[in-house]
Amino acid sequence: MDTTTDTAEAISHPTTDHEASAPVRSQPLQRPFHGRMLAGVAAGVADYLGVDVTIVRIVLAVLTIMGGAGVPIYLAGWLLIPDEGAEQSLASELIQSLSSRPR
Repeated sequence: MDTTTDTAEAISHPTTDHEASAPVRSQPLQRPFHGRMLAGVAAGVADYLGVDVTIVRIVLAVLTIMGGAGVPIYLAGWLLIPDEGAEQSLASELIQSLSSRPR
Protein backbone atom coordinates (compact mmCIF):
# COMPACT_ATOMS: atom_id res chain seq x y z
CA MET A 1 0.00 0.00 0.00
CA ASP A 2 1.50 3.32 -1.09
CA THR A 3 0.52 6.06 1.36
CA THR A 4 2.37 8.78 -0.54
CA THR A 5 -0.03 8.44 -3.49
CA ASP A 6 -3.07 8.59 -1.21
CA THR A 7 -1.68 11.62 0.60
CA ALA A 8 -0.85 13.38 -2.67
CA GLU A 9 -4.38 12.80 -3.95
CA ALA A 10 -5.89 14.12 -0.72
CA ILE A 11 -3.76 17.26 -0.92
CA SER A 12 -4.45 17.91 -4.60
CA HIS A 13 -8.23 17.30 -4.29
CA PRO A 14 -9.30 18.45 -0.83
CA THR A 15 -13.02 18.30 -0.15
CA THR A 16 -14.45 20.67 2.38
CA ASP A 17 -17.73 20.27 4.22
CA HIS A 18 -19.05 23.33 2.38
CA GLU A 19 -18.42 21.77 -1.05
CA ALA A 20 -20.02 18.49 -0.05
CA SER A 21 -23.17 20.13 1.30
CA ALA A 22 -23.50 22.95 -1.24
CA PRO A 23 -26.77 22.66 -3.20
CA VAL A 24 -26.60 22.45 -6.96
CA ARG A 25 -28.74 25.18 -8.50
CA SER A 26 -29.99 24.03 -11.85
CA GLN A 27 -32.56 26.76 -12.42
CA PRO A 28 -31.79 30.43 -12.88
CA LEU A 29 -33.04 33.18 -10.61
CA GLN A 30 -36.33 34.35 -12.11
CA ARG A 31 -39.76 35.56 -11.01
CA PRO A 32 -42.17 32.66 -11.61
CA PHE A 33 -45.81 33.05 -12.56
CA HIS A 34 -46.92 30.49 -9.96
CA GLY A 35 -46.98 31.44 -6.29
CA ARG A 36 -46.98 35.19 -6.86
CA MET A 37 -48.54 37.66 -4.47
CA LEU A 38 -47.24 40.87 -6.01
CA ALA A 39 -44.42 40.63 -8.52
CA GLY A 40 -43.07 37.17 -7.69
CA VAL A 41 -39.79 38.29 -6.13
CA ALA A 42 -40.19 36.25 -2.94
CA ALA A 43 -41.34 33.18 -4.88
CA GLY A 44 -38.39 33.46 -7.26
CA VAL A 45 -35.83 33.85 -4.48
CA ALA A 46 -37.41 30.96 -2.56
CA ASP A 47 -37.33 28.69 -5.63
CA TYR A 48 -33.71 29.65 -6.31
CA LEU A 49 -32.59 29.03 -2.72
CA GLY A 50 -34.72 25.93 -2.29
CA VAL A 51 -36.61 27.24 0.75
CA ASP A 52 -40.27 27.82 1.48
CA VAL A 53 -41.63 31.09 0.10
CA THR A 54 -43.11 31.94 3.50
CA ILE A 55 -39.61 32.23 4.96
CA VAL A 56 -38.55 34.73 2.30
CA ARG A 57 -41.76 36.73 2.80
CA ILE A 58 -41.23 36.83 6.57
CA VAL A 59 -37.63 37.99 6.13
CA LEU A 60 -38.76 40.76 3.77
CA ALA A 61 -41.54 41.79 6.19
CA VAL A 62 -39.14 41.91 9.15
CA LEU A 63 -36.64 43.95 7.13
CA THR A 64 -39.43 46.35 6.20
CA ILE A 65 -40.65 46.76 9.78
CA MET A 66 -37.20 46.99 11.37
CA GLY A 67 -35.84 49.76 9.19
CA GLY A 68 -37.53 49.81 5.84
CA ALA A 69 -34.87 47.85 3.93
CA GLY A 70 -37.39 45.27 2.71
CA VAL A 71 -39.13 47.69 0.35
CA PRO A 72 -36.04 48.76 -1.66
CA ILE A 73 -34.80 45.15 -1.71
CA TYR A 74 -38.16 44.00 -3.12
CA LEU A 75 -38.22 46.81 -5.68
CA ALA A 76 -34.66 46.01 -6.74
CA GLY A 77 -35.63 42.36 -7.14
CA TRP A 78 -38.65 43.35 -9.21
CA LEU A 79 -36.47 45.41 -11.54
CA LEU A 80 -33.41 43.15 -11.70
CA ILE A 81 -34.84 39.60 -11.64
CA PRO A 82 -36.37 38.63 -15.00
CA ASP A 83 -39.84 37.11 -15.36
CA GLU A 84 -40.11 33.40 -15.97
CA GLY A 85 -39.41 32.80 -19.64
CA ALA A 86 -38.02 36.30 -20.22
CA GLU A 87 -34.46 36.80 -21.38
CA GLN A 88 -33.98 40.17 -19.69
CA SER A 89 -35.11 41.91 -16.54
CA LEU A 90 -37.28 45.02 -16.57
CA ALA A 91 -34.26 47.22 -15.82
CA SER A 92 -32.16 45.80 -18.65
CA GLU A 93 -35.07 46.15 -21.09
CA LEU A 94 -35.49 49.79 -20.05
CA ILE A 95 -31.77 50.52 -20.41
CA GLN A 96 -31.66 48.81 -23.80
CA SER A 97 -34.68 50.73 -25.09
CA LEU A 98 -33.24 54.04 -23.89
CA SER A 99 -29.85 53.36 -25.45
CA SER A 100 -31.33 52.38 -28.81
CA ARG A 101 -33.58 55.42 -28.95
CA PRO A 102 -32.53 58.04 -31.52
CA ARG A 103 -31.32 61.34 -30.13
